[in-house]
This record gives sequence, structure tokens and C-alpha cells, in this order.
Amino acid sequence: MARTRAQDYDTKRLAILQRSAELFARFGFPGTSINMIAEACGVSKALLYHYYPDKEALLFDILNDHLQELVEVMGQASASTEDPKLRVRAIAMALLDAYRDADAEHQVQIANLKLLSDERRELLLAMERQLVVCLSDALADALPEIGRGPLLKPLTMSMFGMLNWHYLWFREGKGLTREEYADMVTALILTGAPQVAQPEMGNDKVSRIGR
Repeated sequence: MARTRAQDYDTKRLAILQRSAELFARFGFPGTSINMIAEACGVSKALLYHYYPDKEALLFDILNDHLQELVEVMGQASASTEDPKLRVRAIAMALLDAYRDADAEHQVQIANLKLLSDERRELLLAMERQLVVCLSDALADALPEIGRGPLLKPLTMSMFGMLNWHYLWFREGKGLTREEYADMVTALILTGAPQVAQPEMGNDKVSRIGR
């Protein structure tokens, strides 16, 4: 007979995910033991195993929940306006807002995705590809000079880079707000990319700028 789930099962599961993500981000996945997770969550190892059979299942659920949320909020942002340029800004703001209080999950995603089994990793990579397609579609629509040409991918990944690594320097309540940084990233991308795409800004000229 299957064991009945407690009414607070999901609440406890989310608490376990959050504490585990904090430990993985601080000590690394290999450096975090089941004992450390159980102690941090204030539960027994037996109860922890009721939720997750091993650390990899826990890691997968952290990243699965995190990426599902990102896919959802980016989709909502993309559908929130018909204006292509406003759509780019909406996506930037949605990502920065989703990263609020999710620094640990974000760090775990960057550092530990490769540690999962091929099958589990592929499920998560498929969601990452959804995120890339969502932003690249928005940029292609907003920047006809770029369109779906060879600069679209580096432009898309450059914008992700500005947004994904902000946690290294961004501090809530100090300096720029998330809204102001979303405006800044959007302006840099939407005003800078057309100049790079100009024919006279060919590879030689771009190379000189980079020196």
C-alpha cells in the first residue's frame, strides 16, 4: 500500500530544495553530504530519504524547479506586449525578478548541471534551449539589422551573460535597482547591436575596437 503524502509535503519539499541549494552553492555538490542537508533542514536522514532517494535526485529537482520558473516567467513576459523592443525589456526584467532570492539556485545551475546523468541533464538542457529561443526570437524581431543572421546567437548569449552574472556584483538596495539595470541592459543591446551590424563595421573594424 502506497504511503499517504502529508498535507505539508510540498511545503517541506520546497524548504529542502532551498536549503540544499544554499549548501550546494556554498560547499559545492561533492562537498555537501546528506547529513549536512538533513541537519540544515532540521529533519532526520530517514525523512530526507522519504523525499529524495539520493543527492542527484535532489540536485535535479532544484534545477528543474528553477528552470521551469524561468521558462514560465519568460513566456509570460514575451506575451505581455506586441512591441518588439518592449518585449526585450520585459524579458530582461522578468529574468532579473526571477533571480531575486534565487542566487543559490542560479549558482547551482551554472556549476552543477554537468554532474547529472545524461538523461536528466538533457531534460534541463531542453529548458535552457527554450530560454535561448525565447530571447533570440525577441531580439530578432526587435533588431531587423540583426534579424536571424550570424550575429543573433552571440548577441543573445551576450545579453544572457549580462543578466546571468549580475549576482556577482548586484546588491539589493545599493546602486542600481533591478528595473534600472533591466533598462540599462536593454538599451546597451538595442542601441549597440545596430552599430555593430552596419556593413562598415565589418570584422576588421570590430577587431580594432576589441584591442
